[in-house]
Amino acid sequence: MMQNEVLIPASAKEDFITKGYTMLPQFYDAQRDVAPIQEGIRVILELMCRKYNVDAPTDTSWNAMTKAYPALIARNRAWGGEVYDAVKQIPAFMQLVTKTVNQTVFQHMRPGSIPGIAAGGYGIRIDNPGEEKFRAQWHQEFPSQLRSLDGIVFWTPLLPVTPDMGPVQIAEGSHAEGLIPVYRDDAGLGKTGAYALFMDKCDARLAKYETVAPLTQPGDLILMDFLTMHQGGHNVSAMPRWSVQFRYFNFADPLGTRIGWVGSFAAGVDFSKVLPELVTDGEVEA
Repeated sequence: MMQNEVLIPASAKEDFITKGYTMLPQFYDAQRDVAPIQEGIRVILELMCRKYNVDAPTDTSWNAMTKAYPALIARNRAWGGEVYDAVKQIPAFMQLVTKTVNQTVFQHMRPGSIPGIAAGGYGIRIDNPGEEKFRAQWHQEFPSQLRSLDGIVFWTPLLPVTPDMGPVQIAEGSHAEGLIPVYRDDAGLGKTGAYALFMDKCDARLAKYETVAPLTQPGDLILMDFLTMHQGGHNVSAMPRWSVQFRYFNFADPLGTRIGWVGSFAAGVDFSKVLPELVTDGEVEA
């Protein structure tokens, strides 16, 4: 029996194959795995509030993440970028990313694979209410990550996700589209990098699939194929949506091997130079 196979029901693998995603409820231990990350965030936010003389509660991780962080960015939005860069360096976060059980999951979903962790492909997202500029619109993971066509996104929340917080939206079965060409457009919002990538004929493609938006608790894990169409939901709540994302890829994937497992935006690489066939002219759909 595969190590930790009891944690991965056969139905989860079947869902992943047919729907392009699956959810493993309470896959991580909320106290052992998630709470240390939350505490690390609390400490950083406490330091930040002290540094910038922001009077906000940081006595608990909940207060720090839902009250202190909004207070900081209300004073200066750039301070949010400082937090964003800092929290991905919390040791407990890196320990979650590199847990052996993640390799087990990848190999379970991709038999015969040789798992790798996408360098620069891990971080903690902070999706603020009404902040469209940094919201991830409908996309596939591959163009912004590369590494290998055969990859899996690991997504897990740091706060309970309610409907008004904008849970991740997933187009079930959309990985069947294969690799979709993309074009660049700032959408009039000053979007840059991966945020400025739009899929060719997106609306027409999405119309073929049912969209789901799973509600999750800390400890729950969503797995998504690199080709599954998904987007960040619109956060219309009064608090930020905090979540963890990291990506594993397959060293044995033929396309990944051909491109030398090179990364994309996070690695400072223009994907269009690596795979020019990914680029379309972005003509307006009829």
